[in-house]
Amino acid sequence: MVSQRIFTREFKLRICLAIESGEISKSKACRDNAIGESTVSRWIVQYRAKGDEAFKGDSWRPVVDTPDSRIRELEAALGRLHMENDLLRQALSKKTLPPRNGAK
Repeated sequence: MVSQRIFTREFKLRICLAIESGEISKSKACRDNAIGESTVSRWIVQYRAKGDEAFKGDSWRPVVDTPDSRIRELEAALGRLHMENDLLRQALSKKTLPPRNGAK
């Protein structure tokens, strides 16, 4: 099992500030620090949402508690499921079945 690395708040802020200021690219920051690009992208989203208040341990995502926002969230999930279903149907329709035993 791979252990999860833990980065300090100061480290995350330093990386985000360097990328946002144009000092280094996101790719270079990832390479130099052996960090996945998705991790750094998530940090940047958090930094843009909260600025210097980011990474203080509190949730950075806004709380969704209105019925309308919940409906939008569920409709988006339903749309994704419909697309996945369509993709799977298309894949299955293109798949050729192997001949049955005894058939030539």
